[in-house]
Amino acid sequence: MGHPRMGIAILTMGNRPIELRALLDSVARQDLAATRIVVVGNGSPLPELPDGVHGVELPENLGVSGGRNVAIEELRRLGDVDVVVDLDDDGLLVDTGVLSRLARMYGEDPRLGIVAFRIADEHGETQRRHVPRLRASDPLRGGEVTTFLGGGHALSMRMLDEVGVWPDEFFFTHEETDLAWRALDGDWRIVYEPALLLQHPKTSPARHAVYYRMTARNRVWLAKRNLPAPLVPAYLGTWTLLTLARTRSGDGLRAWAGGFWEGVRTNGGPRRPMRWRTVARMTRLGRPPVI
Repeated sequence: MGHPRMGIAILTMGNRPIELRALLDSVARQDLAATRIVVVGNGSPLPELPDGVHGVELPENLGVSGGRNVAIEELRRLGDVDVVVDLDDDGLLVDTGVLSRLARMYGEDPRLGIVAFRIADEHGETQRRHVPRLRASDPLRGGEVTTFLGGGHALSMRMLDEVGVWPDEFFFTHEETDLAWRALDGDWRIVYEPALLLQHPKTSPARHAVYYRMTARNRVWLAKRNLPAPLVPAYLGTWTLLTLARTRSGDGLRAWAGGFWEGVRTNGGPRRPMRWRTVARMTRLGRPPVI
């Protein structure tokens, strides 16, 4: 990829107009201009957008996966983007060199599929769950990983053409892992680059009432869609034990159990189990697909 053209994709539900404008201003300050910027109103009207920003208003909320797929389709329609940069609407690009660094990374590595940003709050603190590897004590240690964070990342458009886009069925939670596993199985690389910073308020995913049900259902779908048959019970068994050990809310556990059985009973999309060589590759990278 000689001089990759960068496209920005932002989802919003219309409830953060001040934060959205600040994010768009930080994109405008980049020392490499984005070729295209698309903002998707996910079931909500959009505020007034700056000149040159493409807006798409959806009549209903399609979730993170569905909304991001709409953004990808819009960027494909416009036809001049090589790399999609997804940013949360309440995030901020503090450094002005984010897009130029991404362009260099993709220009130097034709098999670079996904780049994960470091996510930190206004005090510079990165939550453990925002570091995409098991050993998460040092968020400044980058390198090749097996998954990535949804709040700030970049995706090769050529990779998306090969392995597919976000899983619409998931709505939200674990959609990043599903895409990451398909990318790895397609021999693409995923790199965590802590120099690429997205400033983002500290939050907990469990603040959403539906979180427990969706995370359980989608984890079952993730395993059914992507893992070789012998690894499905191992993966789900490991995560069941971890959930029982970590969850302190009785209501949360009941919602989780309901979501788990929903995932068992229902179809979360086509099954395309990864190759055993992909399992071996993930194991070498420090995260075998059983945890």
